[in-house]
Parts: sequence; structure tokens; C-alpha cells
Amino acid sequence: MAATRAGGADLLLGVDAGQTVTKACVFDREGRELGAGSARVQVRSPRPNWVERDLDEVWAATVAAIRAALTAAGVNGARVGAVGIVGHNDGLYLLDEAGRPVRPAVTAMDTRAHDVLRDWRAGPVWGRALDLTGQVPYAGSPSTLLAWFARHDPEVLDRTRWVLFCKDWLRYRLTGAIATDPSEASCAFTSVHTQDYAPQALDLYGLGGLTDRLPPLLPSAAVAGEVNAAGADATGLAAGTPVVTGAHDVDGTAVGLGAVEPGLLSLVAGTFSINQVVSTDVVVDERWQARTFVEPGRWLAMSTSASSATNLDWWRTAFGVPGTDEGYATLEREAAGALSGPSQLVYHPFLYGSPYGETASAAFLGLRGWHTRGDLVRGLLEGVVLGHRVHVDALRERFALADVARLSGGAARSAVWSQMFADALDTEIEVAAGTELGARGAALLAALGVGWYPSLAETAQTVRIVRRHVPDPTRRAVLDDAYGRFVAVAQALGPWWDDHHAASGG
Repeated sequence: MAATRAGGADLLLGVDAGQTVTKACVFDREGRELGAGSARVQVRSPRPNWVERDLDEVWAATVAAIRAALTAAGVNGARVGAVGIVGHNDGLYLLDEAGRPVRPAVTAMDTRAHDVLRDWRAGPVWGRALDLTGQVPYAGSPSTLLAWFARHDPEVLDRTRWVLFCKDWLRYRLTGAIATDPSEASCAFTSVHTQDYAPQALDLYGLGGLTDRLPPLLPSAAVAGEVNAAGADATGLAAGTPVVTGAHDVDGTAVGLGAVEPGLLSLVAGTFSINQVVSTDVVVDERWQARTFVEPGRWLAMSTSASSATNLDWWRTAFGVPGTDEGYATLEREAAGALSGPSQLVYHPFLYGSPYGETASAAFLGLRGWHTRGDLVRGLLEGVVLGHRVHVDALRERFALADVARLSGGAARSAVWSQMFADALDTEIEVAAGTELGARGAALLAALGVGWYPSLAETAQTVRIVRRHVPDPTRRAVLDDAYGRFVAVAQALGPWWDDHHAASGG
């Protein structure tokens, strides 16, 4: 049996459960990373547009990641004084009355609900959702997916007792406690003005009968439960260890980066292009989601699309580049070697999503016989950065952004790519210490929950900046010119994307 809670616990554990990889890290009280572990979860597509994974496999990956993190840190689980969990938002994790999965989890990458979105766009739902919830639905939103099940497979909803998010499922397995937090619930179920559940939102989506399926709403840094005996046996943590409610992983990353004050832009370049800023006012627009931040009375304006650093992983896999540090270093060197002169290629990084709607797709344009692999890699990296700029420019129209931004995700590990962000956005880019900023944010929320920090602002003081990238005037001009072509071509391709999407059966 795992040890019960003991005195002298002086460390934190943060878990960041993404859509394909779950990461766990052990931190000291100042947020310094002592050891990390990770595990992949298989994603399955049993039908076109379906993107699912097994809930028990998600839990097993979390167990493996936690045990690996404890081993890497060289510590016993009894040293951990508090646990925080953040996870991907949207999608659906449905439990029955016995606390067992009703069906496989649906991830935020799922696009089965096209028919629901089409009907909502044609009627009053679209505009009312923006005014009420602070965002318009998309295919992977829990509101859209629940409506799809109500329309196509209502038996699933008949069996559902709890509608959870990814991190809530993991906390339930660890503690037995059912809950969620406002940052997650604000994707569909809360009023953007009150930051509390809004029954009229479910009514708007035709889901009024599911009000009692929503979990209790607790603050992100509240202690929602304690590690129970089963959770302790599985993970090696001590029974009785406090576990806070946690948050959406983008909120966790903002906390981990220390980007918790209004105006400080934080960028996550991973599977999604995430571009976000904290606000003290409600500002709604279809181009971003106005969601509740981890502190009451603050909002996180998130302009996002599934169009970021995962493009490089696609390239690496498609063209046989090893997924090792040296493999990525090789691609970085090739891109750096091709940086001189104007940008010759337009690359739209829309393999999985875009800021131009669901029909947009990826492409290289301008290819000629003399272009090298380095030219293509440079074009791909630039395309990802310019896609981020589409979102950042939207935020700049309504928010007073600071002249510095903080970058995390796969792109932040590359000095070449980070510099491209500074040049394309004409903003100084800061890169913080640590490899897992989402897990770091989860751990700092846990530290808040057990009183190790008096405020969120105090946790931000623990961030250590390890690299700064100042815009280069010459490269800024090159990328500004490239951005004009990037946008012009996207606008011109819009009708073709729509026709191609329809002709290929969606």
C-alpha cells in the first residue's frame, strides 16, 4: 500500500493532460522543475471526422507520467504537498452513475458535428451564444457535441450522469471528487458576465435537460479533494495529499509563464496556435473566446486555431526526420541556413484547423525546382508564425497589449523560431525557464490552494526568463511583406477551399 499523508511535504506535482501526451512534473516551492515524466495516449478515428481516446488509457498514461516524474526527481510521493492538474478543454468526458466512462472521450479535434454547426449558424444560436457565453461554438465544443449526441445517439446522454473535462476525469480517479472549475466551464456553460453557470446557455443549445449533469463549480485553486487509497496505490503519491480543482491548460500555461496581469500577451505554439491576454473587462468578438480566467473578475481572451508547431511534427514524420533532439536541431539548422533574402514561399499551416474557417487546408505556394529542403522548412516555420499573427492582430484591435510577450510550446525550444515570432509580431519575445509550463502552472495553482503563496501575482514572481528575442528591423520588414501575401492568398483561396471541402465530402 502507498504511504498515508505525512508531515514535511515540501514539493509540488503538476499534471498537464494534453490531447495526445500527458506530462507530469515535480517542482519545488519556487516552481523549479526537479523531474518530469510523460506518456502518450493513442488517438483513434473510428469514423471520418471522429477523434477519440479511451478514458482508462488517459488515466493509465497519467499514472505512468506521475511515477516517471517522481523517479526522475528522485523523490518519494510523500514529499509532494499538493497536486494540481490542467488539461485540454472542450471535447467530452462522460461518466455514468457508477463513475465509469459512458463511451470513449471525444477530443477537441473532433469535427463530427458539422450538421449542428450549420443549423446554429443559420439561426439565432450563433449571435446569442456570443453575447451570452463570450464565444461562438465550434465543432469540438461540448455544447456542439452534446447537441450532436442528442440528435444522433441520445442513448449516450440517457446513460450520462456527469459531463466532465479531461482534467476533471483525472482528478476524479485520483480523489473520487466530482467538480470542475470556471475556466473549463466557461467554454459553453457559463455566462461571460456572471462567470457562473447559466441555465439559459443550455436552453439555447437545446440541452436544458442536462443541467443536473454539470459538475459542481469550484475555484481553480480550491482544494477539491485528497488523494484516496486507490489513487495513492496507482501513482505512488501519499493518501491524503490535497488536490486542487485545476484549470484549462491554457490558463495553466499563462500561470506557469507568469502572464497573469492584463495586457501581457502569452503565446502557446503547440498543437494549437494559442494567443491570449488577461483582461479585467468583458470584450467579446467572434475571433476569440472570452473565457473566465483562474481569478474571479478576470477574463482570458483566447484567439486560437489548430495550426501551430504540430506542423513541424507532421513534416518530420512525413519526410523521415528522427523525432530526436538532433532531428529537430537538423531542421533548425536547415531553416537558419535559408534565412537570407526575402520570403519566397507561402505556407498555410492549416493541417488541422485555421483562423479562416473549417474548410481551409494546408499548402505550399510558390515552389520552384531550385528550392531546397531548408527553404521549405523556413517557409513552414514562417507560416506557423504568420498564422499566430492573424490571431494577435485581432487581439490588438481591442486590447492594449504590452510591448513584450511570453512564448511557450514546441516553438519556444528553438531560438530560430522564437526570433521569427519577435520579428513577425514586432514584439520582444521572452522565453521562461522550464520545459513544461502548463504543468508548472498547475503546480502553482496547487501551491495557492494550500497557502504556500498569498496571491496569483506572487506566483508570477517565481518566473525566470532565460532568453529574450528583440525584433530585427530587416527581418521584421521581410516578414511583414510575407504576412501581406499570406493573408491575400488565404482570402483568395476561400471559395476554392469551400468547393474542395464540399467535393471531397468534408
